[in-house]
Amino acid sequence: MNTKTWRKSPFSAQTWEQIAAGLSELRAQRYEVAVDFQGAVRSALLAGWSGAPTVYGFAQPRENVASMFYSRQVIARGSHIVEQNLSLAEAVTSRSLELSKIEFPRDDAIEKQYEVRLQESGDFALVNPGAGWGAKRWPAGRYGEVARRLAEDGLKSLINFGPGEEPLMKAVESASAGAAKGFACSLTELIALTRHARIFIGGDTGPMHLASALGVPVVAIFGPTNPARNGPFGTRSIVLRRLISPTTHSRRAQPDPGMMEISADEVLAAARKLLGSVHG
Repeated sequence: MNTKTWRKSPFSAQTWEQIAAGLSELRAQRYEVAVDFQGAVRSALLAGWSGAPTVYGFAQPRENVASMFYSRQVIARGSHIVEQNLSLAEAVTSRSLELSKIEFPRDDAIEKQYEVRLQESGDFALVNPGAGWGAKRWPAGRYGEVARRLAEDGLKSLINFGPGEEPLMKAVESASAGAAKGFACSLTELIALTRHARIFIGGDTGPMHLASALGVPVVAIFGPTNPARNGPFGTRSIVLRRLISPTTHSRRAQPDPGMMEISADEVLAAARKLLGSVHG
């Protein structure tokens, strides 16, 4: 359901027609159980509107009001969201579950293409300056400085960027004095690219979690979100965060003051430490 579009024009007749059609289609599936892993009011409402007689969710979800819509409230185990979601799945299935290695889709043609391409260009660090909102973004100039100094160690950097993030990528390129290059790619290509990275450097983003799941060492630069819950999971990592950073999921555009206190020197030292541990 395209709730994002609905929120842009909540009072239009077309929006209400789309909502009615969407809910009708949702209920037509006759779900027996709905599970809300997100823990937001919006996702909880959709789970309830599904018509499923049983709705599972966390007793203490990310947005507290969401718990009002659950018929089965589960006390989460563990601090990381991966562990918490596993405990919710265990409650739904009524059996013990184990974390297994994630197997990502593999396009053999693309994987081979990247293997050859990256063998020719050598080892690289994958830098990701973008984020879902401004408060989670570390300054592009500092990413560039880290890339420039890693190049002095013999490790170049590739910059991952998404649609609309071209200016951000250009700023990193400029600050790196040519040590970092932008690399636009599809999701399948990003998986192939990340597999070959020596290290990932970035904030709380999807690409960071992808790198973690692929076992790539991660330097994670955190601001307003909680790394104990949303940080790198299952790989060697160093998380940098200031105590003054608030723990909030509000989508603020302004830079997080705590994040601004994290220096390029700190990120570089963390990267060198992880890179050293790979060979040490």
